[in-house]
Amino acid sequence: MNLPSYSPGLHKLVTLHVDDAQKLTNSKGFVAITDSILEKFNLEKVGVIVHDFDNDSFTISFCLKESHICIHTWPEYNQLTLDVYLCNYQQDNSQKVRQVMAEYITYFEGAIIKDFEINR
Repeated sequence: MNLPSYSPGLHKLVTLHVDDAQKLTNSKGFVAITDSILEKFNLEKVGVIVHDFDNDSFTISFCLKESHICIHTWPEYNQLTLDVYLCNYQQDNSQKVRQVMAEYITYFEGAIIKDFEINR
């Protein structure tokens, strides 16, 4: 079998400072923006889990055919952590990962505190 070389994908993790704490307590808003991002970038949702905490922070995990998107918010610190990983044995999705993350940074009007990229 003659397969192309395989690179599982790019895993991007950021911590953002967000001035608008309402975006850090609006899990429905995050689900809506994620659904539009998935459509824009032709990504396939397999499932989603949403957990709203007592202080209105949230944790959400989108399971994708291509891997996952996860967020955890801390409105009391005006921060969030966001994790985007897309893998595909047929193409390099690195640029798509960066574009998806840029969409979220724009949505949250976030300032990057930490930014990591892991080539898997």
